[in-house]
Amino acid sequence: MTLIGRTRARGVETLSLDAPERRNALSAALVAELADALSDAGRDTGVRAVVLTHTGNTFSAGADLRDPPAPDALVALLRQIVELPRPVVARVTGHVRAGGLGLLAACDIAVAAHTATFAFTEVRIGVAPAVISLPLLPRTDPRALARYYLTGERLDTTAATRAGLLTAAAEDVDDALAPILDGLRRSAPEALAETKRLLTARVLETFDRDADTLTALSARLFASAHAREGMTAFLERRDPEWVV
Repeated sequence: MTLIGRTRARGVETLSLDAPERRNALSAALVAELADALSDAGRDTGVRAVVLTHTGNTFSAGADLRDPPAPDALVALLRQIVELPRPVVARVTGHVRAGGLGLLAACDIAVAAHTATFAFTEVRIGVAPAVISLPLLPRTDPRALARYYLTGERLDTTAATRAGLLTAAAEDVDDALAPILDGLRRSAPEALAETKRLLTARVLETFDRDADTLTALSARLFASAHAREGMTAFLERRDPEWVV
């Protein structure tokens, strides 16, 4: 079963998260297949840019609680997006939750339709947005991130743009993306790669400094009693025991 769709038009490779029945949750299999697709795009000189998008009404619901990727595999995927020698553009028309926001933050440009919503739901199931903080903390507003990390509240596209999660939001996401993709197609490949290195240097410093610590934190939290209760409550569609 293919979990990543691939199409190409005028040098732009579109990779689609294609497990809508699981809300494009980040399973071990989906993470591995996306990593392979990105590797192929990074090696292909015919690819000028990559668009990361989705099928269904959810960009990604975060980690697949039934088949979660290893924390180090998710770290490797996020770093791969940041280091890819091609610009990666997120195209979002649906909801983004938890680990899906890590994918969004790892992309160089992120554009969403106004129907999209966003939330860091980790605290509500007894864990923390640990690994996804690697691309998020250097690229977002600290005050906004503190609020939404700690509360799990939902953001609309206006709040997400203000917080730095999005580059832009629009009624028609493809209309908004058209001038962006045109600009990338008109840019020299080597210049794009070097410019991306300039823009991602601080993000990669965060990976170098904090990846091991945050990977260990993620593994510890997911193995905790709170996480077991939170994930069980989520799957049983009830409030966890700590709700007051």
